[in-house]
Amino acid sequence: MKRLFLIMVAMMCITTLSAQKLSLGGRVGSGFQAVGQYEISDKSYVEARFGASWNNPQFTREVNGHISQHRVMADFTALYNWHILEFDWTPHTGLWFLDAGCGVNVGGREHYAYVGAAGMARLGIKFYDLPISVAFDWTPCFGPGIFYGGGYSASSFNDLGLANLGISCVFNF
Repeated sequence: MKRLFLIMVAMMCITTLSAQKLSLGGRVGSGFQAVGQYEISDKSYVEARFGASWNNPQFTREVNGHISQHRVMADFTALYNWHILEFDWTPHTGLWFLDAGCGVNVGGREHYAYVGAAGMARLGIKFYDLPISVAFDWTPCFGPGIFYGGGYSASSFNDLGLANLGISCVFNF
């Protein structure tokens, strides 16, 4: 009975996912991130990314007798994106697209945290024969970064996030 129930729940989930315009994949560039996209309409979609990033200020500071260096950090980005243009440059291969969006970027590690605004510009291709999209994007992220700990605190502007370039590949359900 339990097995039958689990199979029915799994079938309902698969049916629900296939009925939705959902994409899952990854992004490599200024870090490694898992990517999830949910199509709201033909003109817009939301995107969430979670992973590791090294595109942030590096505070090197002695905290309680040891050197604290922050290079790789947890990173989360949420974006609302719009489909701007579609191109038929390669009619037998796939449909090229240009998307843009905006959102928020947060992250940190140990005694360092940052939060700020994020933008996105993406050029990619959605293949006709495969349920895959490949894209090159620029996602500038900027805002304050705060180091705290060991009786010391410092802040800076996260300007290295402006160089956030990447390549993403997502599977379209």
